[in-house]
Amino acid sequence: MRAIILWCLMAQPLTLLAVHGNLVQGTVSDAATGERLTGASVVLHPGEALTRTDLLGNFRFDNLADGNYRMTVSFMGYATQTTQITVSGNETLIVEISLQPASLQLEEIIVSESWAPDQAMTVISKIDTELRPIKTSQDVLRMVPGLVTAQHAGGGKAEQIFLRGFDIDHGTDIALTVDGMPVNMVSHAHGQGYADLHFVIPEVIGQVAFNKGPYYAEVGDFNTAGYADFHTRNSLDKSMFKLEAGRFDTWRAVTLLNLVDNEKKNQHAYAAAEYSFTNGPFESPQSFNRINLFGKYRGSIGSDGLVEFSLSTFNSEWDASGQIPERAVRSGLIGRFGAIDDTEGGYTSRTNANLVFTRILDDGASMRNQVYVSHYAFDLFSNFTFFLNDPINGDGIRQSEARMIYGYRASYDRPLTVLGKSARLQAGGGLRYDKVDDVELSRVRARRSLLGSIARGDVDQINGSLYADISWNLATRFTLNAGARFDAFSFQYSDALASSYDRLTASATRVSPKLNLIFNANPRLQLYLKNGMGFHSNDTRVAVTQPASETLPGALGTDLGLFAKPVPNLLVNIALWRLHLDQEFVYVGDESVVEQGGETERKGVDLSVRYQLRDWLFVDFDANYAHARTVGAPEGEHYIPLAPKWTSIGGITTSFPGGLGAAMRYRYVADRPANENNSVTAHGYFLLDAGFSYTRDKFQLTVNATNLLNREWNEAQFDTETRLPGEPVGISELTFTPGDPFFIKAGISFFF
Repeated sequence: MRAIILWCLMAQPLTLLAVHGNLVQGTVSDAATGERLTGASVVLHPGEALTRTDLLGNFRFDNLADGNYRMTVSFMGYATQTTQITVSGNETLIVEISLQPASLQLEEIIVSESWAPDQAMTVISKIDTELRPIKTSQDVLRMVPGLVTAQHAGGGKAEQIFLRGFDIDHGTDIALTVDGMPVNMVSHAHGQGYADLHFVIPEVIGQVAFNKGPYYAEVGDFNTAGYADFHTRNSLDKSMFKLEAGRFDTWRAVTLLNLVDNEKKNQHAYAAAEYSFTNGPFESPQSFNRINLFGKYRGSIGSDGLVEFSLSTFNSEWDASGQIPERAVRSGLIGRFGAIDDTEGGYTSRTNANLVFTRILDDGASMRNQVYVSHYAFDLFSNFTFFLNDPINGDGIRQSEARMIYGYRASYDRPLTVLGKSARLQAGGGLRYDKVDDVELSRVRARRSLLGSIARGDVDQINGSLYADISWNLATRFTLNAGARFDAFSFQYSDALASSYDRLTASATRVSPKLNLIFNANPRLQLYLKNGMGFHSNDTRVAVTQPASETLPGALGTDLGLFAKPVPNLLVNIALWRLHLDQEFVYVGDESVVEQGGETERKGVDLSVRYQLRDWLFVDFDANYAHARTVGAPEGEHYIPLAPKWTSIGGITTSFPGGLGAAMRYRYVADRPANENNSVTAHGYFLLDAGFSYTRDKFQLTVNATNLLNREWNEAQFDTETRLPGEPVGISELTFTPGDPFFIKAGISFFF
């Protein structure tokens, strides 16, 4: 904290904030809902002065000379508005702008307007949010280009995630947040970083901010492959009730109710509820059901304050058929959708309260304070090896925990003038405390009988952090972004199975510097070089057994890339990247052991293309290549199991003026090694999905289909030693969870 305060004091003499000449200030809002718009671009001509609206939708231009100006205001998803203004005599002019929602137009995007290291990628995020409405919880994660997911436990378990050559498991190497509230669970019963996004109702997501690599000072734990922050909608233009039905006894009902809509006072509130049920395609019904409730209030306090408050709760329970060995299907013992042990399944719940207060200061700076608390419960039954260890009772396990999360985050954002050049300082910090009771791994039979505990204890983990970051326009086209982050961890674990009370403790710190360079060659081309250090996240149960120097292994990454618009309706992003980790390890909750992956290196290429052929026709395409290897391992033993090599997603989207819309999308994952010596292959797949919608003022009809070609494909895959009934010894081979066959779902929504 001292470093941040010192930096602010040092920056003060360099800041020229006094108003000389004319002042133009105002607000930008949504003409349909009255909601203030954050991040809208405001440009003055002549002079090409550029600013963006703050969290209250405000903007200002200081020190303007007398004269006539043309003000252009633009925001993705809205019609651009141009206004003529005249100022003279050191006057203050107040301007209020209301933007009309409009269809997406790629030709209006100017890539050189983005001068922070993560703003340009936000453009792609906003395009994708417009083109790809989020329909399922897996769609929530797949908004990140290059990210693929796999579900392998009946729909209620968090998805397995793959990105940039990582098998992220359920969240070890990607930082996920919702409205700034963390999703990843530290020291989780099933594994480090477990990130269950099922508590989010897809229809309330308004924007997804994402980026890749450890280059951003405000993001810390879990941010090695990247991060994604999901923002819920601030307001509703209409209330809605939706009912969906599909194959395999699939039912879903959603309602969104507009509770407060006071445009003049910028006050908005709404509530949402969701119920889902499905039996799935498996021979043993999944009986999956989930209930979600969510409410949010957002409103101005005076002329310079903004408060946001949300409450949410969800619970989910399900049965599952689990992973099955290839030989069991090959021999005819079971079908692809059969089970060796159909007593798998689980229950989970999470309740959240999230409060954010933002204040805009007189000098144009903003301060943001956030407090959140979560209560979480988890109970999972699995059997990965069947009868390998216990030929009589089977190898069923139970993983469970009860958790409270308490957190605080603060940030300070301030425009500066440094040596005559514009700049922006961001600084902040946070504190997160996880109190986890009865983190347990036990042996069970048929999900009912407890056979004994393998591991059990209580976890207390605290993460405190500070960061500072400055973006400085060194020249008209050149921006330097530099920052650093400090993280401190306290780990405590009480082993309930020890013969006497034993409380193990450890602590660790890590400083992570960042340096990014951005060159805006012209309005159609931006080049960037990102460099940053981070760390591989660690589990308390691992940390308390290691030297402090090994607790937070370092990560070093580099991205070299560009954003380009070779023609007005085409946006291209390409990046060459490399990421080196000093060590990879994780506590494996399935076995109560620590897996050490050693030193690793990943490098690759990411390509994203967004093309608008006509006003009503869009094409999007992502292709990603990653080369992942363990450093220092013998030749032929250096593969990283399940690391994706080639992945690609894309689609064609149409949107006609009469309310008709349709889309066809594909998902592709190439074959990849399933173990260190590549003797077992995890099979790739190519799937086609499609959707249709017809929208009017009062209703909408939708039809969505996945796996149109009805391909047989493996969703989750592992090289696992298993033993089937009657087998004398275990056999190591590919086990898998089959992906869904052709699935179709229809829905109707009513707006009121």
